[in-house]
Amino acid sequence: MAENKDVNVSKARQIIVIVFVLIIASIFFVRLMTMQIVEGESYRSYLTEGYSVTKTIEAARGNIVDRYGRSLAGNTVCYDITFDKNNIVKDSENSVILELISILEKNGEEWLDNLPLTKEAPFEYTGTETSRTRLRKHLDLAEFASAEDVVFRLREKYGLEEMNDEDFRKVAGVRYEMDRVGYNYVTPYTFAKDVSTATINIISEHSYYFQGIEITESYEREYPNGDVAPHVIGLTGIIYEEEYEKLDKSVYGMNDIIGKSGLESAFESVLKGKDGKMKVTYDAEGEIISEEIIEEAVPGATVVSTIDMDLQRVTYNALEKQILNLRNTAKPGMGKESEGGVAVVIEIGTGEILAAANYPSYNLSTYYEDYSTLLETEYTPLFNRAAEGLYAPGSTFKPVVATAALQLENITARSMVDCQHVYTYFTDYQPTCLGHHGKINVRHALGYSCNIFFYEIGRIMGINNIRQYAYYYGLGEPTGIEIKERTGQVSNPDWANDNGIYWNNGDVLQASIGQGYSLFSPIQMANYVATIANKGVRVNAHFVKSINAYDFSEVLYETPVEVLSDMEMTDYTYETVLSGMLQSSQDSSGFVWGDFDMKVASKTGTPQTTTKTVNSTFICFAPADDPQIAIAVIIEKGWQGYTAAPVAKEILQYYFGTETGDIPETEILVP
Repeated sequence: MAENKDVNVSKARQIIVIVFVLIIASIFFVRLMTMQIVEGESYRSYLTEGYSVTKTIEAARGNIVDRYGRSLAGNTVCYDITFDKNNIVKDSENSVILELISILEKNGEEWLDNLPLTKEAPFEYTGTETSRTRLRKHLDLAEFASAEDVVFRLREKYGLEEMNDEDFRKVAGVRYEMDRVGYNYVTPYTFAKDVSTATINIISEHSYYFQGIEITESYEREYPNGDVAPHVIGLTGIIYEEEYEKLDKSVYGMNDIIGKSGLESAFESVLKGKDGKMKVTYDAEGEIISEEIIEEAVPGATVVSTIDMDLQRVTYNALEKQILNLRNTAKPGMGKESEGGVAVVIEIGTGEILAAANYPSYNLSTYYEDYSTLLETEYTPLFNRAAEGLYAPGSTFKPVVATAALQLENITARSMVDCQHVYTYFTDYQPTCLGHHGKINVRHALGYSCNIFFYEIGRIMGINNIRQYAYYYGLGEPTGIEIKERTGQVSNPDWANDNGIYWNNGDVLQASIGQGYSLFSPIQMANYVATIANKGVRVNAHFVKSINAYDFSEVLYETPVEVLSDMEMTDYTYETVLSGMLQSSQDSSGFVWGDFDMKVASKTGTPQTTTKTVNSTFICFAPADDPQIAIAVIIEKGWQGYTAAPVAKEILQYYFGTETGDIPETEILVP
């Protein structure tokens, strides 16, 4: 009985196996019939007619132009080498990459490689910690994995075990970049950008070997006037991994460029166009048989800046000339140590910045080639002094204190302060004046830059009133500009306490003459003097006039003039401060303006930087009877405020069309 039972079980199992096999066979049979009968036509079509792929059509990046439409940043068509995974021979990437690199090296060209390892063995980490962490994560390695661990895994992952170190590093850099940007059958990989005609010809001649390697058109950013306001216009560059994480993946790919600084960054959303789509159909041999545009590419908008390209060049050249003149002719301690400088020109009433020159500077067209040299160049040419530099204003701050005292009726135009060279109100702190002026009113105090006068009225008003009117003038406040800026601060007890500094009576006196802890940007100072000329109404400073369609067919946006503050300056206050600034143009910098055929309202400053050197600061507006533009000039370690005045003079001569003469080379040193 037991034997019969075992036989029955065995037969049951056989039946189950047979049924299972029949079911599987039936599934395969049905699938085969489906492929042959139902889907057979599509497979035959694939073999005979090919297949289709949707590709991206790159949109042109928007242009940046000056106020008259002259190009500051545009595009040029260039040719790139790209990998198309649909057509490349399987497992041939490594050998093709080496061959392409060999061609580029012979022609002195570069390829994309962001692998954070040294180019030569023994391999060590390079790049940022973020890039190194991302590499280890990509290779499934622990956070503490060494460079040696990374090399081992790269060789293993990409089949590079047998390669020598030199070839390994080249290929690994490209293969890693391919993975990093998501290279696949839909997303091609850009191997090298803007290659030469010689390279294109070699690849075309050997197309049988370079299957799947295409020469594609793209846009390369160009700066036809790259020396014009480079700190304002800004740069573009390949997207960093940490940037990509924050971007809209439906808009940006890892191969895209993005604005890195200046207007290029601030207006990325409008400069970035909308890519199009194209359906490309290949035959069975991988040859293109048709192309159909599914979605047109839309170029980015054009940013019309407020910069006047010619005035910008005049401003920069005047600044450079004066700084070099001081270095070459001034005595030690009297301007010979001059380092960098900055000059800003702003249109009164509109806040449009016509020029913002930094010295030394650089050229956007050669930035990447010059980068290492620029880092080592004296006086930081990459630093945007106009927007991010913070400087003590010195006596150029005195019109703020004069305005406050007149508006608050602490003084009148006739009020006198007796200057006996030493300020004796406090027994423990008695600062001095550069002169011995006797009884002096506000007009002459501005003209001669009398410290004693401003010590006294500053003490009477107190620091809070000084701060309030500094606010009205926008000092220590955001200016409204579209690019990165630093705001600095007005010297005050809150700031001092926050920074562990004891505030005392002497600090109020120093704040009254623009010393102490007050630090402002040159753009703030230019807008401050423009606000004086605009009778106390401060408007937003800005670098962009409008956003236009790519072809200028439509104005999409215009920067509005916004009133940021209005102190309701009385005519009496304005006329009094104006008379003092006109007096300053006669007394403090009179030798510069003696032959000038226009009245200029100005103020000089000599803020101390060290015990041995002082900066030269100068502000002005003109014409005094019909103000149109305001100027702020700073020369680092330039000695007296009037040494910066010749820069402003050349700017005014150009702007108003008067004859431009050479800056005096000796007279400027001692008036």
